[in-house]
Amino acid sequence: MKSILDAGIPYEVPSPTVIGPRVDTVLAVLYLIFNAGYTAPVGEQLMRADLCSEAIRLARLLLALLEREKLDDVTGEAQGLLALMLLTHARRGARVDEGGALVRLEDQDRARWEQHEIAEGVALLEAALARRKPGPYQAQAAISALHAQALQAEDTDWAQIAALYRGLYTMLPTPVIALNQAVAVAMAEGVQAGLAMFDRLAAEPQLSDYYLYHAARADLLRRAEQLDTAAAFYRRALALCQNATERAFLQRQLERIEA
Repeated sequence: MKSILDAGIPYEVPSPTVIGPRVDTVLAVLYLIFNAGYTAPVGEQLMRADLCSEAIRLARLLLALLEREKLDDVTGEAQGLLALMLLTHARRGARVDEGGALVRLEDQDRARWEQHEIAEGVALLEAALARRKPGPYQAQAAISALHAQALQAEDTDWAQIAALYRGLYTMLPTPVIALNQAVAVAMAEGVQAGLAMFDRLAAEPQLSDYYLYHAARADLLRRAEQLDTAAAFYRRALALCQNATERAFLQRQLERIEA
């Protein structure tokens, strides 16, 4: 801040005509901050709640600004991103057990999820969808809402989640979205259907060093009882993962199938 003052750089709130085109970039940065907090790239702890909270705070400020300036074209996606953050962050208390070990989504104690954040996230999502201007953050928020509203893991509407990922891929055709779609298809239609999609993703350069690709494929192979191949993918995921909590989880999975 002192450097800015010393350089005499002027500060001014941009006009509404300038704010609109910049919103997509701001939303992307906020989502990056949130994700860096939700699963820390490196370190001993699974997450940094302070980063998540700060991203949510900034998203609230941005949304208030857009609503005040009546920038309807971009407000829906801002609502969608805030909804996505709240619905995801609501699960934080159940993501690790008392010993600090990672707990998979399907095994989490859903009574520990923050219901007031889920309710706020769902309300924001409904308000965004009512604008009839869909976008990728709204689609991701809808997926998170389906997870959050399932009272038990077996109640999860995986078919709807897979359909939402197909729609999301048309908006945002990235290998990571395709990966998430493959996992949803495996849950909705069976492991073999998901593995077939993973086979098609194997040549994607962006996924070769992405540890979650290898971890997810290992999990599906484990479910399909292809244990030797699953072990190889767990080892690859371990070699790439730098978060200690996730590494410990992957190591446990590997040891179980090797046993």
